[in-house]
Amino acid sequence: MNLRLFFVAALALAHVASAAPRFTGLWDVAALKAVPKAEFGERTNLVQSLYYEGELYNGKPTRVFAYYGRPEGTGPFPAMVLVHGGGGKAFSAWAEHWAKRGYCAIAMDLAGNGPAGRLPDGGPDQGDGTKFREFTATDAKDMWTYHAVAAVLRAHSLIAARSEVDKNRVGVTGISWGGYLTCIVAGIDDRLKVAVPVYGCGFLHENSVWLPTFQKMTEARREQWVSHFDPSRFLAGVSCPILFLNGSNDFAYPMDSYKKCYELVAERLRKVSVKIKLPHGHIWTFGEVDQFVDSHLKGGPPLAALEPMRVAGENVTTKVTAAEPPAKAEFHFTTDSGAWQKRNWQTVPAQLAAGLITAKLPPERPLVGYLSVTDSHGVAVSTQHEILSK
Repeated sequence: MNLRLFFVAALALAHVASAAPRFTGLWDVAALKAVPKAEFGERTNLVQSLYYEGELYNGKPTRVFAYYGRPEGTGPFPAMVLVHGGGGKAFSAWAEHWAKRGYCAIAMDLAGNGPAGRLPDGGPDQGDGTKFREFTATDAKDMWTYHAVAAVLRAHSLIAARSEVDKNRVGVTGISWGGYLTCIVAGIDDRLKVAVPVYGCGFLHENSVWLPTFQKMTEARREQWVSHFDPSRFLAGVSCPILFLNGSNDFAYPMDSYKKCYELVAERLRKVSVKIKLPHGHIWTFGEVDQFVDSHLKGGPPLAALEPMRVAGENVTTKVTAAEPPAKAEFHFTTDSGAWQKRNWQTVPAQLAAGLITAKLPPERPLVGYLSVTDSHGVAVSTQHEILSK
């Protein structure tokens, strides 16, 4: 192991040693660490199809379909587990994206489908009616979230056992509902060395596009779902570095719920990147994700680090530490109230000097704002947003 990777490994061990106790809920994590049975198909270029063993569903065995990407050569390579969102599938192009970057990667289907549609032995589908249906203690393990999280952990176990993979350098990233799942998985899987939930978060019952669904539930049913399946129950157990990436006006996962989620994770472990009006979709070409993962699994340069934002008189400031001088610094703010998804955000330049970012506050109150820095490659890191009432 080279010196840079040695320090990556040492930092990861330090994180694990100081982690909060994990709540693992319904999942038998020890059992899910066993390598599942798998059948691999033919390899086309850098990607290979496969099926692997899933959880029992309605008392019957299931299979999970996936694509496995790997670079040319023998490795050992770092690896990524790729978790799609609602309406998604096992994306071969996503696995290929990471394989081209020198990673092994597994992108699985989490809706009971194969490459040509519904599998006869697939798990539960991914519709909202399935996700939020009524359940009891006897059939809780037939719920979609239970199966999806278990499939992600099994995928980790499968890929980590490959001879070409360095099992001590495995991360996870997920998009939308895959980000929601990534928040849960990062909280219960102590093997992970890095995690990146994109869009998805928890506190769905407090504010999200599914708020009307929760409002129709009885209080007991709502509390039952949250206690079993909301990421807010699991995020405090995260012990690996984690990047939260979202848009300021995301239709599904608004910034208030998002902030409550990342604040559950130890400050030393988390980074935040909030982009103004970021489109929502199965996008896996974020430079922030690639660089963050590289910094922890390949010893690459880290993302810039911003200290908590401070208000001093008419100014707001933060200290920045970066591997290269930032290309720009900005202050983003809104004076709107009401639904987070509909607020209008404004961006003004901030001053960057001697490692400090400073911006003048507009006079309107209440005001919501945050600072960000962007490097020469367009990679951006943010402070958390703050609400100023005076």
